[in-house]
Amino acid sequence: MKTSSNHSWEHFKKFYKEFPSIELAMDLSRIGVSEAFFHKMEKPMQKAFASMKALEGGAIANPDEGRMVGHYWLRNAALSPTALIRSEIETALKSIKAFARGVHGGKIRGQGGQFTKMLVIGIGGSALGPQFVNHALGNPGKDKITAHFLDNTDPDGIQRVLASIGDSLNQTLCLVVSKSGGTKETRNGMLETKAAYEKAGLYFEKHAVAVTGNGSELDKCAVLNKWLARFPMWDWVGGRTSELSAVGILPAALQGFDVDAMLAGAKACDDLTRVAHIEKNPAALLALSWYCVGGNGAGTKNMVVIPYKDRLEIFSKYLQQLLMESLGKEKNLAGKVVNQGITVLGNKGATDQHSYIQQLRDGLNDFFLTFIEVQKDQNGKALVVEDDYTSGDYLSGFLYGTRQAMLENGRPTLIITIREVTPASIGVLIALYERAVGFYASLIGINAYHQPGVESGKKAATRILKIQTEIMAALKSNPGKLQTVEQIAAVIESKGEQEHVFKILERLATNPGRLVKKTSGKNPFSAMYSV
Repeated sequence: MKTSSNHSWEHFKKFYKEFPSIELAMDLSRIGVSEAFFHKMEKPMQKAFASMKALEGGAIANPDEGRMVGHYWLRNAALSPTALIRSEIETALKSIKAFARGVHGGKIRGQGGQFTKMLVIGIGGSALGPQFVNHALGNPGKDKITAHFLDNTDPDGIQRVLASIGDSLNQTLCLVVSKSGGTKETRNGMLETKAAYEKAGLYFEKHAVAVTGNGSELDKCAVLNKWLARFPMWDWVGGRTSELSAVGILPAALQGFDVDAMLAGAKACDDLTRVAHIEKNPAALLALSWYCVGGNGAGTKNMVVIPYKDRLEIFSKYLQQLLMESLGKEKNLAGKVVNQGITVLGNKGATDQHSYIQQLRDGLNDFFLTFIEVQKDQNGKALVVEDDYTSGDYLSGFLYGTRQAMLENGRPTLIITIREVTPASIGVLIALYERAVGFYASLIGINAYHQPGVESGKKAATRILKIQTEIMAALKSNPGKLQTVEQIAAVIESKGEQEHVFKILERLATNPGRLVKKTSGKNPFSAMYSV
């Protein structure tokens, strides 16, 4: 057995922390932190506290964009650096609640009557937060509106979602969510949905709502076509931290969730994580745990997040974007190449015990495990399934049994415990991780609030689409003429991009509607193509 001798009751008592005001507890006793480590990190942590305070005060977080970062103001508008921003936040929240009341009361309705379903069209932060909250708080058959999501530009996936809505399109409210209004995946989802409405003899604009930046292309489209409503996305709110803006609050309010409780939970967590004392600040403790276990901020360990609650199944996916887009950076604030980040993996317990727990215990020791524990099993009386045990007893037993198995092989773990899944506790979890990401970024000296890698991917995609346009032009200029990949690449002057030409041609030839015909050769690269 490899159990460390310092995992005693006394050690546990030192590193088990409760925060009653937000009904949250953290067990850091098996993650490797120590009192000496906290003492060593006092000065850098005080710097992180100061950086966070400046950020909340309106400091420019993105010098290259001249942009503030103010998602903390969303749950406490009084902290806003200007009266205008405070007014905009308060007005938006009032408008969201009024719109939701209008929908629930039938005053705002679709062509088929009162709205019974909602389709959220977005991607990344414009969809992940609402999906997480829907899964966590939703009760099928009881929610005021049933939520569906389009979060990709996969035509088959779009068709599946629209098919699940079926004949209810005329009672489906569509929320199109894009800050810039130019996000192609969201634009495509909107156009495919609009076509479905038109095919059904309906007017998309009579069912459409925009959540976007003022003056964006989407905003202009909504105004021109007289959509039902428009709600703001501000440049000081990043997509991955937008759940408590109109992006997430609007769909939550429409589903009938208590959005005031969500905001209050986040605010209470923010208040607690402003305390400039390491051991009284849960976000500081979390950030320092990541720093310690990952080789003093080197990011050498992957973060595996396993919530032992079905309602929190999407939480690890939500955290993937929050952490990896915020912390995955090539350069630090000084411009030095550091290739930073924390890889986030996860699904749910006890499901994972029947999949990758085997490797976590016995394989590569390249991770730390975060258990999310929910103390309340269910509403109502529990069924006894064996002896005096309920299903909830087994779930808890599997959590602690797995943790013990990890300890025996020297694998680091921590536990975050909440009392139950409620709007307030979801607000707490969102704020906790947002704050921890901010602190950790300060500790390792990177900017958590920009994402140049995402933009480079978009630029590369634009280049691929340009090559496709050139391929089609080359084929159409010589209809019926068979040409190889090399010949086509030479015509369009893309000799260094034959691989892209090959992949584009193969996909086009697989889809009959694209008109590209393939004549096979002796090997994949001697095939010829024509239109």
